[in-house]
Amino acid sequence: MELNSIKPAAGSKRARRRVGRGIGSGLGKTAGRGHKGQKSRSGGYHKVGFEGGQMPLQRRLPKRGFKSASLKYNAEISLTDLERLGAAEVDVLALKAAGLVGELAKVVKVIKSGELTKKVALKGIGATAGAKAAIEAAGGSIA
Repeated sequence: MELNSIKPAAGSKRARRRVGRGIGSGLGKTAGRGHKGQKSRSGGYHKVGFEGGQMPLQRRLPKRGFKSASLKYNAEISLTDLERLGAAEVDVLALKAAGLVGELAKVVKVIKSGELTKKVALKGIGATAGAKAAIEAAGGSIA
């Protein structure tokens, strides 16, 4: 086989439709555009979503709902989650490994929800004022 002998499979390529090339082609005179009207004229068409002057659907429907992209990167864990984890030192990687926060999480914060009895050292994790007090009361620390 040579590069100059390569051809596409039979029937896989079709000739492009040549419109406006005479009556014998089947697409002469109006070239498949019909008679009169905006769509038959050159340069005559309307933008996507245009409904002939009627208020378009995307403007008739109410605007609602928004999901912040930062939700993917920010995560919260509770004191109860820290208690269940049972690790002496906790960082973001340990929380990801335990499945407590998502893989995309970059910022993690501990909230005061539940009780903490074990001593826990947090590294690179934030905490609310109430959670910080609870962690320090249990003998833990936040770095």
